Amino acid sequence: MLTDIQIITRLILTVFLSGLIGLERQLHRRTAGLRTHILVSLGSCLIMLTSLYVFDIYKGIANTDPARIAAGVIAGIGFLGAGTIIRDNEGVRGLTTAASLWVVAGLGLAIGCGFKKAAIYTAIIALIVLFFLRFAEKLILIREKESADKT
Repeated sequence: MLTDIQIITRLILTVFLSGLIGLERQLHRRTAGLRTHILVSLGSCLIMLTSLYVFDIYKGIANTDPARIAAGVIAGIGFLGAGTIIRDNEGVRGLTTAASLWVVAGLGLAIGCGFKKAAIYTAIIALIVLFFLRFAEKLILIREKESADKT
């Protein structure tokens, strides 16, 4: 059985890590920003904690699988992510935000079950992808435009 300190630590870590990713989305004025990312991850963490709790209280009494509820989260988050994807005349927008929601759902599940190191590494990598690859993409686009203008 998890202690109150373990539960609170996992919930706070979830809020912090998903908040960093949500902040990046918020700074770039995306539809799903800081609060959305935090709530998705916090809800996922709670669901994972609940799965572990149910597994613990029914251990030896009934066959339970804590991964079943987590699998439902991953499937369900697709619907929330789909709501952020918009198709317009310029193409499709919102795919990165949908993907970042999926990542924070995974963060919540990982932290909820105690896999903190993987969650921290994932959050760092996700932030690198969101912040720094944006600059790389812009540099590539600028160079492509300059070479197209020369021809």
